[in-house]
Amino acid sequence: MKTYLKIFFNSEGASPSEVRDQLMNMGFEPIKGNYDFVYDWNRKNVDVSDLVWFADKVHNALKGCKILFSIETI
Repeated sequence: MKTYLKIFFNSEGASPSEVRDQLMNMGFEPIKGNYDFVYDWNRKNVDVSDLVWFADKVHNALKGCKILFSIETI
């Protein structure tokens, strides 16, 4: 499974390079296309509880950056 992340920046918040660095430290990779980053779980099945835990980690990592984000796991 993979988790895709889309970022919406605010000119009053963290710079794109700061956000990129935070996310890459979590294991995300930048990509081109409809999403900005992808996280590869390296397994087929991920529990909903794993997804909520991971979304909490993303939220905490980006706290104070003044950005919006959306997550989709497929």
